[in-house]
Amino acid sequence: MQTATATYDKIARPATPAATDLSAFNTGTYKAGPKWKVLAWYFINYGIFNSALPWPYKFKSFLLKLFGAKVGEGLVIKTKVRIKNPWRLVIGKHCWIGESVWIDNLEDVYIGDNVCISQEALLLTGNHDYTKFDFPYRLGKITLEDGAWVGAKSVVCPGVTVRSHAILTVGSIASKDLEPWSIYAGNPAAFVRTRTMKG
Repeated sequence: MQTATATYDKIARPATPAATDLSAFNTGTYKAGPKWKVLAWYFINYGIFNSALPWPYKFKSFLLKLFGAKVGEGLVIKTKVRIKNPWRLVIGKHCWIGESVWIDNLEDVYIGDNVCISQEALLLTGNHDYTKFDFPYRLGKITLEDGAWVGAKSVVCPGVTVRSHAILTVGSIASKDLEPWSIYAGNPAAFVRTRTMKG
């Protein structure tokens, strides 16, 4: 007599050599950095940057620079922010990083001058290649050019450039480059209208 478990296994695990096998995953050519550096940053990231305590902005800028980030003057970086690898991060002058922003930079992230990244936004440089059985990393750099604004709870995907003064509105997902001085919304983000400024 066939059991329910045997029936489930037959349905959920098709016998094909191309099936996903997560046990075969490895990080490939990706290296986070020296182990001591990764370990030291782990405690600073979660003890200071991801803390609810309002540590001074200048102190946070100092720590980022200490771990290899290039940071311009006037950085405003709020509480509960997570940054994967500061040594893969460039931040221009007078940028704002809001509460609970996650910069998941397995690859390089370049942030120009006067860029605003609002609350809970995610800069996602890492993905997986679902066409391969071992689910390897598929990484891509992210660039936010001068004057760009990434809205609250929005996501910028690997390899995307948000060009100068483009806006990604609240809760949107950018999987392709955003053109300059343009406003995008939705999932995937689509052009809405041109950005204009008064004065």
